[in-house]
Amino acid sequence: MILWSFPAMVGLRCTLWVPPPRSITRSVTQWVPCRFYEKVHALHQDPQASVDNPLLAFSLIKRLYSDWPNVIYSDEATENTQALHDGFQEVERELPGAEDLDGAARALMRLQDVYGLSVKGLANGVFQRTGAARAPLYSPGRRVALSADDCFHVGKVAYDTGDYYHSIAWLEEAVGLFRLSYGSRSPEDRSSLEDALDHLAFSYFMAGNISHALSLSREFLHYDPSNRRVLRNVVKYEELLEKGTVTSAEPLRRPNGTHLQSRDAYEELCQRPRGQSAPEHLPHLICSYETNGSPFLLLQPAKKEMVQTQPYVALYHDFISDAEAETIKGLAGPWLQRSVVASGEKQQKAEYRISKSAWLKDTVDPVVRALEQRIGAVTGLDLRPPYAEYLQVVNYGLGGHYEPHFDHATEEPPLQDEVRQQDRHGHDLPERSGSGRLHRLHRR
Repeated sequence: MILWSFPAMVGLRCTLWVPPPRSITRSVTQWVPCRFYEKVHALHQDPQASVDNPLLAFSLIKRLYSDWPNVIYSDEATENTQALHDGFQEVERELPGAEDLDGAARALMRLQDVYGLSVKGLANGVFQRTGAARAPLYSPGRRVALSADDCFHVGKVAYDTGDYYHSIAWLEEAVGLFRLSYGSRSPEDRSSLEDALDHLAFSYFMAGNISHALSLSREFLHYDPSNRRVLRNVVKYEELLEKGTVTSAEPLRRPNGTHLQSRDAYEELCQRPRGQSAPEHLPHLICSYETNGSPFLLLQPAKKEMVQTQPYVALYHDFISDAEAETIKGLAGPWLQRSVVASGEKQQKAEYRISKSAWLKDTVDPVVRALEQRIGAVTGLDLRPPYAEYLQVVNYGLGGHYEPHFDHATEEPPLQDEVRQQDRHGHDLPERSGSGRLHRLHRR
């Protein structure tokens, strides 16, 4: 499997960069508030930097989906309005949609969880562990802070799914930032301090913290004293507290939608700094040049580093060159499709597998054939069908992942289903204990 990735923290890469046509850019420069244009221009002078940083990628998607239309259709875009509208409509179909933006928000929350990142740090553009004084896990070339409206949108995505563990953290950041900038609302923003207070108050209520929900609702009424719904909420909260309803003191528990039992273990490994191993394993961790008895490796042995003994993990350095990787990415790019998982006899999308993947035969290019030979020499395995899948190339996009899983079916299919699976890409043959039948190798 080939993964293309941005810096070591996350092993992901987003390839979205959609610059507006010159005619649109000229209109934006002339008629829309210069502050918005200058902010966008400063952030995206280097298109490559725009996709290496997940925060910048998120803000780019949000800007193309919501911020830019808000500016164009705002009251401030009074001159040349029709030209702005017409120009935007010409490219609107090519821009990210609501699903893209909500998916990007969920990706940030996924990164937050898997790497134990501080929401406050993320809002400030820093990829820092929660409560940690160590160096950031990832240092992008350009530090980009999120706006109050950005933080509100991430919190709102969590709120809409009843995920108050995440909504509270992100809405708290949104409220704090809105308080600092109150009275100077930007035309591209869809939300306000009142929106953030309203959603945060209800999140705390659903989490069992009634007193804080009441405090936030009263602050809301300071800005909008005639809001009947919030007035009713305040009365309800006061009645609950008068009846002695206990405010929950338990910390919010993070939802585990996929019920993954090994989640804590695999996230601990993700959060461990690279190269850090248990002290008892250190004497057994060595580096070596390996030929594995293969003539293919005699003149250029593989550079092997033992990373862990239990379970056994080895890292091969300089195994594929940058030029080879770029060639493979170019070959796979046009064929990338949303990754799926097996569901009975069908395949379907799943939240625990977020990526796009493609498959390359060794006949498609000499680079693929050479890589297959190299893998076979190092592993000693037969990579010819039906013993192994074709080379899998995966783009994990912005915050994509594949949770720990079995690489074999968990139910025994009929024999005819097994035959059909021989030609199926992306999933392994069922492993049959003691039957003598081989299951396909899933190369990682």
